[in-house]
Order: sequence, then C-alpha cells, then structure tokens
Amino acid sequence: MRWTYLLVLAGCLASALWLEPVLKVGVLRQVRRLVLTVAPVAAVFVAWDLLAIRAGHWTFDPRQIAGLVLPGGLPLEELLFFLVVPVCAILGFEATRQTLRRWSRR
Repeated sequence: MRWTYLLVLAGCLASALWLEPVLKVGVLRQVRRLVLTVAPVAAVFVAWDLLAIRAGHWTFDPRQIAGLVLPGGLPLEELLFFLVVPVCAILGFEATRQTLRRWSRR
C-alpha cells in the first residue's frame, strides 16, 4: 500500500491532537517554542538520514511511500516523521504533566 507511511503518521496525529483542545495543553498555541524545540532535532536526523541514504545504508520501500522524494532521496514521509512524532510526544508529555499538576492540587 503506497500510503502506509502517511497513514501511520496520520494515526499518530489523530491519537495526539485531541489532547490540545480537550486537556488544553497549549502546545500548538506556542508555535515559536514548538518550532525551536522540534526543528533542531529534525535537522540533525534529516542530515543523518541523507548521509545514510547516500552511503547506501538506508533505503525506503517504494511500495510503502507515496512517491514524493525530496532532494537527496529523502521521501516526504520521512521528513514528516521527524516533525509529527516529536509533536505527538510533546503533546503527550504536556498532557501528562498538566494532568499530574491538576491532580496534585486536589
């Protein structure tokens, strides 16, 4: 299935984005802070992937990706992975932190 990777990323987002409005974690309202948190790490891993692709150590199954390949041979889904997964993790972390903070006030 050509959309597997994108569907997994969409599932990750769907399972985490509800935390923003329901628990009011405020992660997406702090865009600058989120970008400053995710961008440096994403840049390092994108560079790492590009080096691994060029060296022939890392490949992507063309049957699992949509087919849009960025310069250097990096599929769009791989770039999105380095953005989506950290955002989901931050949402989960902040939701847990705020929930524990609310419980400790009781």
